[in-house]
Order: sequence, then structure tokens, then C-alpha cells
Amino acid sequence: MSFLDQTCQIINWFICSLCAPCLLRLWSGRCLRTRRNLIVGAACVIYLGFLVSQVGHVLPQHRLGLPKANSRNLQDGIQTPFLEIPLDGTLSFHDSERPQMGMNGTSPLPNVVYITLRSKRSKPANIRGTVKPKRRKKQADPLRYGNNFPAAVPEQEKILVQKSLHRISNSMSTKWAAAVPGKSKQYQEEYREKAVPPKGKRHWRSVVVGRDAKVQARAQESNIRIYSERPPSWLSKEDVLSMRLLADSKIDNIQEAPSQHGVLLVFGQTTAINRSTKEGVCSQGNCGLMKRPLDMSEVFAFHMDRILGLNRTLPTISRKSEFFQDDQPCPVILWDPALAETDNETHSSLKLTWGAYKQQLKQKCWQNGRVPKAEWGCTEVHHHEWSKMALLDFLLQIYHRLDRNCCGFKPRKEDSCVQNGLSLKCSDQDNIDLTHIIQRKDDPRHLVFIDNKGFFDRSEDNLDFKILQGINEFPESAVSMLKSQHLREKLLQSLFLDRTFWDSQGGRQGIEKLIDVIERRAKILLTYINAHGAKVLPMNE
Repeated sequence: MSFLDQTCQIINWFICSLCAPCLLRLWSGRCLRTRRNLIVGAACVIYLGFLVSQVGHVLPQHRLGLPKANSRNLQDGIQTPFLEIPLDGTLSFHDSERPQMGMNGTSPLPNVVYITLRSKRSKPANIRGTVKPKRRKKQADPLRYGNNFPAAVPEQEKILVQKSLHRISNSMSTKWAAAVPGKSKQYQEEYREKAVPPKGKRHWRSVVVGRDAKVQARAQESNIRIYSERPPSWLSKEDVLSMRLLADSKIDNIQEAPSQHGVLLVFGQTTAINRSTKEGVCSQGNCGLMKRPLDMSEVFAFHMDRILGLNRTLPTISRKSEFFQDDQPCPVILWDPALAETDNETHSSLKLTWGAYKQQLKQKCWQNGRVPKAEWGCTEVHHHEWSKMALLDFLLQIYHRLDRNCCGFKPRKEDSCVQNGLSLKCSDQDNIDLTHIIQRKDDPRHLVFIDNKGFFDRSEDNLDFKILQGINEFPESAVSMLKSQHLREKLLQSLFLDRTFWDSQGGRQGIEKLIDVIERRAKILLTYINAHGAKVLPMNE
């Protein structure tokens, strides 16, 4: 407090002490009321004038710097940047403001603080295993025999082994070809197996020899691309080997297949197998059934079957062949010689009508280890198999197994039931035969889902709910996956492995459209399960 302020305060108290007794004496005295009011008003005016004079002495001191500050208000508002407070609580000042803080010793923070938040960048998520890692330049791996070849190996064979291991450039390969005589082809076939690295050092991206088949050695990468250390958890090692066999093996022979919509591809070159019959050729599992390009949805069905934990479809990949359909990609399905024999009419290993099928669902044959009675009419198929088949068929709208005549929806002209005139025969549905019900010879309790052509262009108001009739139990693994919101991520990661199928559907954008259809149908299926009170049980017996 300054000296002037102290003096004004003393004078103020002195006047109040003198005027107070006078006012009380006048108020209590015998005088006219008008005279009393005039005296009080005059005293108030004198005191008010004193206060105004006191304020006038204080204001000029603070009024010295105002004109300059007011003249620069607009410029300061334009030039002074806003203070940004980061999310971690630290505050940073402009460089021009730091000396003023040190000189005055006070903080120049304004009363209003402006907080700016950075917006997040929107970009598609990277699915694990679908991003190709950067290749680093590494030194060439040493040869299997090192730099010291056995004495019995000639110089020409050394060149062939080096060529197969190091994959030399095109310019160098022409020099090697010029240096190798005409018998080099025989030596190359002899030492091709020696050029394969040890089992512990192999990568998933390399070509793998499976099921005693000789895989064609290619300079380009495999059509089955796995960039992570291991394949997805829902694919077994046998699945990956079968997929590489179907995608990368050399086609040795083409034969007529029992199915009217495909041909049988024989992989590898084997001399011990009798080629006169298809059973002899494909007895070791070295064959694949190539179907039409219209059946490409079977590749999608295989991956979704594995993700849902059903494991009832055969390994299926997409492959291009110069022999069929003008080099268009076609689905290739692993030929399983263990499948039971089927008849030509229903393509099934057991005779079953729609009425008999509904009776089996009521009896719950073979559930909980219970042996069915003879009068129940049960087959050897376990009760849970029908639930798995119905779930997959509804999501993909595969109608030919349980609804051969298209009685549960409005078919189109392109559907096989309309072309064959079966859609008009829905009056007696109990006598309609089920088709493509396949078992294995050594495992009749479980089904094998074949001919899994799905339809993605069917609207939600025209779905075939007849497929779900009589199904009161659903597999827990599949339902939990549909509820977990991870179906899209896993389908993208799994379908990315098949390079040909991924590219044929237009890349990720085309695959996303197919997954959109499946997700909408999954929501409808979950609503159906809740509305009908169906049970969700573990079915991994």
C-alpha cells in the first residue's frame, strides 16, 4: 500500500468519526424534519465528493499504459498464437514469452486456455499375417555340402545344386545353361530332393512336398502365401500341406471325374500306381477335383468351415489352368479316397428322405453315447452332425442338401431346382430325398460336406429357413464366433492365404462385400436361435 493510499484512509476514518455524533444529535434533537433531511443530504454530498477525489488520485497511475495496450489489441489477437495444452499435462510456451516471465516473475497465462485435439487418421486395419514383411538382403545360405562337395559328384552336378539353392538371376542362369551339357536334365531330377533345405529350416512360403507327391518347382512364389511365422490357428498342418499340394503341384494327368461338373487332376509323376483306374491313381490322395468357375464359393465355404470350428469340408483352393475356361480361376477340391461310395441319383452314401430326417432329429440318435433302438429308424450319423450342416448351409444358403426342390424360398430361373422342374413338386415334401449326404468308410458317425456352392446374392427377406427346421441345438464354437465380432477379421486373414481367390474377387474390397452378406445372415441366425429357445452346446466329441 502506497503513502497516498494510507493518508486517504486516515482522512476517511477521521471524517466518519466527526460526522457520526453530529448526525445522531440532529436525529434525536428537536428540529424540523425538513431541516434535518437537508443536513443529512449535505453531509452525504460532501462525503461522496471526497470519495470521488480519492479515486481520481489512484486511477491516473494505472491509466498510463492503457492507450498503447488498447491500440494493439487487434494485432495481438492476430499475431499471438493460442496456447496448446497437450494431453499429458505439460504446458509449453512460445519462445518470445519466456523472457517476460523471467523478468516480471509472474505468469502471463490468460484466463481462457484453448485446447486443441489432434484428429485420428482413418486408415484400414492391418490384419495379422496379411502384410508382407520387408525383405532384407542376406548372405546366401551355405550349400548342403558346404564348399566341399563329395568326390563322386561331378562338376556339372555342383552347378545344378547351386542353381536350385541360390536361385540365381536370369543373366547368370543363361551362363549356367550354356555350361551344362544335354544330360543336365537327368541330373537335375536326381538332385532336386537334395536341394530342399532341412525340415527345421523350412519356411511356410516355400513349396512343401506332401502326400508323396512331387511338387512342381517354380521360380515365383507359392499361390498359398503365409507371411507370419505360423499359419492361422484354425488351419491344421494337414490343411496347409493339402492347400499347397493343390495350388503348386504339377498337373501330371487329367481324367474324367464322377461328378458332371468337374474333372479329376492327377498331381505328381508316379510310376508305381496303376493309371488304368481312378481308384489306383488317387489312392494316395494326390488328386484334386477341379470344378467350374461358377463354383468359386466353395473356397469361401472351406475357410468359414474352419473358422467356425466345424471341420467338415475338404481343403479347397482356387487355381488357374491353361487347359480350362480360358485360364479362369477354378476351385480345386482335395480328392479324399476314404469317402464312402455314393449312388448316381442322390450322390449320397445313405438313403434318407425329408420325413426320415425329421424323425432322426426328434430321436437325437447317438447323442451322449446312447445307442438308438431299432424302431427309431436312426442311421449311423451322430445327432450333432445335422446341426453343424444346417448352420453352414443357412449362412451360405446351400439349399440342395436339405431343400432340393426349393420349397423354402422363392427360387430364380438360374437355380437348378427350376431348371430341372423340381420347384413344382413341393406338395409331398416328406418323400423328397436328401442329396450330398456323405460319410467316410472308416468314420460313419461324422459327415463330410461336399458340393458347398453358396449364394451371396440372395436377399435377407428370401432366405431358406426350411434348412433350420427341426434344429434345436447349435454348436457352441460356431455361435460364439458369430457373437464375438471377430468373424470379419479371421475371414480376411484366412482368405488372404489364397492368392488366386483373393485377386479373382477384386482384392480386399470384393472380399469385404462377401463378408457383409455373411454378417447380416449371422445376425438373423442369432435372432432365430434366441426366438426359438435353441440350445448352444459343445459339439467337439
